[in-house]
Amino acid sequence: MRIYHSNLTKQLSKPLLPIWLIFGDEPWQKNDALDSLKEQAKNQGYDELIRFTSDDKFDWNQVFEEFQSLSLFSAQRIIEIDLVNNKLDDKASKILLEIASHLQQQMQADVLLIIHGPKLDAAISRKKWFKELDKIGCYIPLYEMEGKGLSIWLNQQCQQLSLRLDRQAQAMLAEFFTGNLPALHQELQKLVILFQQQIITVEDLEQLLIKQAKFTPFQLVDALLAGNLVECMNMLTQLKNEGVVAAQLIWVLHKEIAQLEVIQNRLANGEVLQQLYKEFRVWDKRKPLYNKALQQISLANIKQAKRRLAKTDLISKTAADFDQYILLSDVCISLYHGEVTKRLNLDYEYLD
Repeated sequence: MRIYHSNLTKQLSKPLLPIWLIFGDEPWQKNDALDSLKEQAKNQGYDELIRFTSDDKFDWNQVFEEFQSLSLFSAQRIIEIDLVNNKLDDKASKILLEIASHLQQQMQADVLLIIHGPKLDAAISRKKWFKELDKIGCYIPLYEMEGKGLSIWLNQQCQQLSLRLDRQAQAMLAEFFTGNLPALHQELQKLVILFQQQIITVEDLEQLLIKQAKFTPFQLVDALLAGNLVECMNMLTQLKNEGVVAAQLIWVLHKEIAQLEVIQNRLANGEVLQQLYKEFRVWDKRKPLYNKALQQISLANIKQAKRRLAKTDLISKTAADFDQYILLSDVCISLYHGEVTKRLNLDYEYLD
C-alpha cells in the first residue's frame, strides 16, 4: 500500500501494518514519519527497538537472526534498517523476502519492520523484494514540498499548532522557506511561542525577520523592484557578511524575475494588471513596487537578467573560484542596464 506523508496520521489510527517502507530525501518528513510510527508502535506494545545500518559491508544475517530470536526484554520489537544507498545484493533480497513471508503468515506480528533510505529510483521499486514488502506493508515516498503541496502542509501544521496565520503571511513563509522544511517547522514553533492565539499578519513576519537579521532576501528584492541599485549592492554585502547562502538569494531572485517576465508578456497580450496581481498573489503593500518595476524594466533586460542568473547558478554549483555575490550584483544591474552587462563576461578570473 502506498500513502503520502500527509495521510500518515490517518493511517496510524488503524491497526499497524507489519512493514513500513519510508524513502526520500526530505529530512523533516522522514524524521516526523519515523518518530510518529515508533510512538504509535510503542503505544501498542512494541517496547524494544533494534537498529541496523546497511552499507556495503553489512551482514544481513544479523537481521534474520534478530528476527528469529526471542527477546529477553519485550514480546514485541521494532527492527529498523537504514539503507545507506538502497542497494541490496541477492543475499539481502532473499532475507527480506523470507522475513516478508513469515510476517504474512502471522495473524499478529511480534516484529514491526521499518526500512528507510534515500529516494528510490524506478528500478528498485520494481524489484521483487520491494514488491513483496509493499504488498503486506505501507510505502511512504517522500518528496520535496513546494507549491500546492507546501501550502497544504503549512495549513495542516498551523491547525495542529493552533497557529493563526493570515493568507499573505502563509504565502510569505512558504516563499521564504521553500526547500527547507526543517527551518520552516522550527519557525512555526517559534511563532506559537511569540504570538500564541493572535492572528499573525505579513507585517508581523516582516518585523520579526528584520529583528533577526539586518537585511533579508525580501528586502533585497524590494530594493531591486524599486530600482535602488546602490541599496541592493549594500544589502548584498551585508547578507554576505551575515553568512546568508547565495543559493537562497538565487532562488528568491529567480522567482521575482521570472514573475516579472510572465506579467510583462501577459500585459503585452492585453491582460488586466490587477487580475495578474491577484493570480500571482502580489500583496497590496508590494503593488507600488511592481508598478514602478514594470514601468522601468524592459522585457529585454528581464531576459538578460534571467540568463545571467541561470549562469550564476551554474557557476556557483560547478566552480569554487568565483565570488557568488559579485555575480549576483551583476544580475541586479542587468535588470536595469542589460545593454551594458551583455558585453561583460561572467566567467571572470577571480583574483584574491
